[in-house]
Amino acid sequence: MRPAVSDQVQPYRDALAQTGVGSSDFDLNADVVLPEGRVLRPAGVLAPIIEQNGRLELLLTKRSSALKHHPGQIAFPGGKQDETDADVVAAALREACEEIGLSPGIVDILGTLPSHETVTGFNVTPVIGFITEPFKISPEPGEVEEVFSVPLDHVLNPGNYLIQSRRWRGKRRHYYVVPYGPYYIWGATARMLRAWTDRMTS
Repeated sequence: MRPAVSDQVQPYRDALAQTGVGSSDFDLNADVVLPEGRVLRPAGVLAPIIEQNGRLELLLTKRSSALKHHPGQIAFPGGKQDETDADVVAAALREACEEIGLSPGIVDILGTLPSHETVTGFNVTPVIGFITEPFKISPEPGEVEEVFSVPLDHVLNPGNYLIQSRRWRGKRRHYYVVPYGPYYIWGATARMLRAWTDRMTS
């Protein structure tokens, strides 16, 4: 007999309640020296867990290829914290509503991960939430090309991660990749997922 949803998500809630250290896009590149006194903009992203196909799955988005920044990349719904947002959790929920049509009222917040610093100057807090009711996915035109799901146990399995590299601004940079089918999940999204994976397996 399959455990009740509350029992399935409790291990995630417990793991997220533990303290931990932050991550960054530079973690695999020891030669990078970050400037002291840099000012990072706060942001929040939502990792929405759904029960589907008899298992827990994670919703992700594929950014529009028409966007100026990070076109076609796999991302969490979310964005920068606005002045009207109470905190980064509120920012993540607002952005998820705008990007995929997810009502904040059906999101059970399980916890957050330590913040992640991006190469674009954001201090991003990953917010983990369980979707308590079915909802109609409505991708935001012009920004979200596709909304898809991956098995949660796939992206939380350290054995599914690879380290790859490419040249960026004249230097070779290494980063995590956690591919799934046709989806190439890499960069900040993969790094935050890897931090979550480490939290679950520590």
